[in-house]
Amino acid sequence: MTFEHILAFNLAVLAAIASPGPAMLVAIRTTLTSGRRAGLAIGAGLGLVAALWTLAALLGLEALFKIFPWAYTAAKVGGAVYLLYVAVRMWAGARQRLQPAATPTTHAFRQGLMINLLNPKSVLFAAAVLIVIFPAGLSPIENAFIVVNHLLVEIICYSTLAAVMSTPAISGPYLKAKIYIDRVAAVILGLLGIRLITDR
Repeated sequence: MTFEHILAFNLAVLAAIASPGPAMLVAIRTTLTSGRRAGLAIGAGLGLVAALWTLAALLGLEALFKIFPWAYTAAKVGGAVYLLYVAVRMWAGARQRLQPAATPTTHAFRQGLMINLLNPKSVLFAAAVLIVIFPAGLSPIENAFIVVNHLLVEIICYSTLAAVMSTPAISGPYLKAKIYIDRVAAVILGLLGIRLITDR
């Protein structure tokens, strides 16, 4: 494993984080309603599970899903139902102004955990990236380094997002366009949920 392998992996992770999805959308909304600390907490939960999915891919969970397809199907349906639930709530509340909410950091952290735990395709994404980027026969130390590196990238990205979205210069324009952003986000989440069910 070389520096180039890690760089390529980190770029793939950054692209995945930046793409529209439930993790990014919920992290932004939590920061806007509950402040920077809650945004940091939900980012920590999201990052921890993302890194654990990478660990699972390194340990062969992808192969386990292939051996027991019912387990993957069950996880996929559960994740799709959750995404559709979030999409419906976001669409219904698009016209409502965001009200400050005192969300405990432990609750925000658990919410981050649940969002990524209910996305079993993350392990397949991680497995595909790992297979394409890294050479075969990685040592346990190299595997551990990949997982810790992934966690740090996630934490840094979501911490930066929480810091930026908690500033008036950014949150003000965002809140003015909230109804349009929420409607678009709801459609994206709904389509992701439907795709999660129908995609084979």
